[in-house]
Amino acid sequence: MTLLTMGAGQLDEARVSSAGRASRTLHSGTRLRQTLIALTAGTRMNEHQSPGDATVQCLQGHVTLHTRERAIAVAAGVLVDAPPERHDLVADQDSLVILTVGVS
Repeated sequence: MTLLTMGAGQLDEARVSSAGRASRTLHSGTRLRQTLIALTAGTRMNEHQSPGDATVQCLQGHVTLHTRERAIAVAAGVLVDAPPERHDLVADQDSLVILTVGVS
C-alpha cells in the first residue's frame, strides 16, 4: 500500500470527523516517530511546541505553519523543518502531511 493510498483513507475519515482530521502512526521507534495526518481545508492544529527535532512533509494539498514571526507555506512535495518555537498548522486545502519527530 502506498502513502497516497493510505492517505486517501485518512482523508475520508477526516471528512466525516468533527475535528476535520485523522492520523495514523507510520513508525514509532526509540528515536523516531512518523505520523500520516489528513486535514480538511480550514482545519487548524492548535499552537504547540515541538518536543524535539521535527519535519513536516506535505504529500497532497497545501498547509501553512504559523509562528509569531512568520508563515511558512508548505505545498505538495515540500519538506520543511518544524519551527523550534511555538507554532500551529492550518490546512489551506484538504491535505496529507507526514509529521516526523525525533524522540529522546
